[in-house]
Amino acid sequence: MELHEFIRALPKAELHLHIEGSLEPELMFEMAQRNGVKLPYANVEETRAAYAFTDLQSFLDIYYAGAAALIHERDFHDLAMAYFYRAKVDGVVHTEIFFDPQTHTARGLAFETVLDGLERACQEAQSQLGISSRLILCFLRHLPEEDAFRTLEQAVPHLSRIHGVGLDSSEKGHPPAKFQRVFAKCRELGLHLVAHAGEEGPADYIRDAVDLLHVERIDHGVRVTDDPALVERLAKEKIPFTVCPLSNLKLRVFPDLSTHSLKRMLGAGLRVTINSDDPAYFGGYIGQNYLETAKALKLSKNELVTIARNSLLGSFVTDAERAPWLAKLEAVAKSA
Repeated sequence: MELHEFIRALPKAELHLHIEGSLEPELMFEMAQRNGVKLPYANVEETRAAYAFTDLQSFLDIYYAGAAALIHERDFHDLAMAYFYRAKVDGVVHTEIFFDPQTHTARGLAFETVLDGLERACQEAQSQLGISSRLILCFLRHLPEEDAFRTLEQAVPHLSRIHGVGLDSSEKGHPPAKFQRVFAKCRELGLHLVAHAGEEGPADYIRDAVDLLHVERIDHGVRVTDDPALVERLAKEKIPFTVCPLSNLKLRVFPDLSTHSLKRMLGAGLRVTINSDDPAYFGGYIGQNYLETAKALKLSKNELVTIARNSLLGSFVTDAERAPWLAKLEAVAKSA
């Protein structure tokens, strides 16, 4: 079996996917046209040419500009369905989707508009494509914690539809401690907790996300290898890491994939997963991330099976839901 076919056959969960970051330029312009929104770029080609990022902030500037095209419930539905169809091709059986309500409520959109569109797509993906999903609300860390509390207040009536909270946006200068109180409240409400840490920020941010925010997963976390004691601890604690290799490459966290820390993390016993982050901006969905990383780091098929298994084990689903995916994974591994 060819490598790309083997990767596609692996049943996998995607645990680090910003739905706004799956907005392809073609769909962005289609939505902008039907919604009467003027974008900062003249056409699709000019938009793609702007995707030459120098760091996380240069990406976020374009990311937020593109989000302006999302206005109606239909837009969020269409955005999510476009992602689900790509995920199906890549062998995704389950996905836990990040969404940023503050990006949209700040523009005057109702919280319910965002959630309703995404949830409708999740239901269709389950019935039409056989992909299960969860929604994770992310707080924007460059905004004050008080703003996060206001967003949580908007979310409370809808907690039956939201499975967790996360922390994203600019990492530098915004340590996990800034959001300790709001995460404590979310924990009281029974929400799953995740947070971006150790992408541009130091390994200390990873420790603080675990110790102060009590997160169950670390998003990115590639700087963990700077702290061997932390690596040893988190390997023992089986904390999943949702690594996004092509994102790290595009944002110059690593100069090339061959220097990426993923294989070292995996070899140290960390529960590493591969994900796509913001695939419309970073040059590849989850299958492409698996493929290019496998080639660059010379990952074996056994290592790829381990990564896929980690994604299933790290997902916020029941053992009963997970069991058939794990069984299928082992069958694919044996047939390789």
